[in-house]
Amino acid sequence: MNKEELILERLDRIEAQLAPLAESFRAANELKEDTTPLANHAFQLMIKELEDVESSCQLEDLLELFKRLLRSVRSITYALNQLENLIDFITTLEPLLKSSVPQLINYLDELERKGVFRILNATLGVRAKIAAAYTPEDIEQIGNGLVSLLGLAKKMTEPQFMAFMETLADIPCQVDLSGAKEVGPFGFLWAMGDKEVKEGLGVLVELTKSMSKLKECGLKT
Repeated sequence: MNKEELILERLDRIEAQLAPLAESFRAANELKEDTTPLANHAFQLMIKELEDVESSCQLEDLLELFKRLLRSVRSITYALNQLENLIDFITTLEPLLKSSVPQLINYLDELERKGVFRILNATLGVRAKIAAAYTPEDIEQIGNGLVSLLGLAKKMTEPQFMAFMETLADIPCQVDLSGAKEVGPFGFLWAMGDKEVKEGLGVLVELTKSMSKLKECGLKT
């Protein structure tokens, strides 16, 4: 093989190696020719859209926003962590809500069937009527009176008071007034010898002493 044939053989090998590169270069040129109009159109569209916000957003504003983001990295990280915690809480709470919400709805429906909400609505109407008929001072006075009445009711439930009232209520059933006769001064003195009369007068005296406390209430006598 002479030198010319050797050179031609090497040229063929180089051409074979460069063929894929040339093909790739050709494909790249075709891609560039295809994408250049699209890129130009997108660039022009972006410029047109940025013109709308040019008066409200300048490069200095973007730089200021970027600096604030850098200064607030810890706060943003904290907010993201809290958001993750909130998401975890909602994820954990979701099964409970799925079971409790229907129960709550059933409970509210039962209250509605029993008329509880209608009673509450009527109560609000009563409160509105009270507010229209009485001043705040009157309401306060009525409230104080109700507190006193509750205290009185508490005293009436004490065993000693209940026993006294039961005994007092039994007295009319034990007395036969059909045999009652007129009693003059001497008859009264004669009756003083009876033990029960003496005990009754003793009780009457004690009750009379206790009634003197009515003066402390300012009652007119």
